[in-house]
Amino acid sequence: MQTELGRAAPREFQNDFIHSPSSLRHYPALVLNADYRPLSYYPLSLWPWQEAIKAVYLDRVDTVAEYDAEVRSPGLSLKIPSVVVLRDYVRPRKTVAFTRFNLFLRDEFRCQYCGAKTDLTFDHVIPRASGGVTSWENVVAACSPCNLRKGSKSLSRAGMHLRNAPRQPDAMQLQNTGRKFPPGHLHETWVDYLYWDTELEA
Repeated sequence: MQTELGRAAPREFQNDFIHSPSSLRHYPALVLNADYRPLSYYPLSLWPWQEAIKAVYLDRVDTVAEYDAEVRSPGLSLKIPSVVVLRDYVRPRKTVAFTRFNLFLRDEFRCQYCGAKTDLTFDHVIPRASGGVTSWENVVAACSPCNLRKGSKSLSRAGMHLRNAPRQPDAMQLQNTGRKFPPGHLHETWVDYLYWDTELEA
């Protein structure tokens, strides 16, 4: 791969991650915090190669692994980073936003009534008609059939049971849950940094 360095960097340095790179031909770089842990597991903290090279030039990261592919300018050839580590430590957030995505991640993308993984929506355990609030402790992932079956009834009236009691997760809990869903496009240079702190099996 060859391209011009002058066109490699975006106009502004951003921390947006690639959510679903279609394949490794795009040469995303795994972004590690200064402690060599990914900034995020789900979505995995990946930068486009252009942003990774810009960060290298700005001395904001160190390159710890590279692709064989290169970018070139008239007087310089540079391998594309595949793993970069931030020079300054970014403190992880202690709290997480109450969003649909984070709710589904907390519940591991499963209906909390039947365990289905498809056609997910969300349900108020205590219906809003009965005074239920929209909160971490009262909203769960639910498939459409279970949601329709329960309707505005209580769990006892609907004859349904929760797989897990809903609760507000912290950022570390969501990170650990996210590690259960590795992307299908892991590059070989990423693996040690994704799982290096996992306890080894005897």
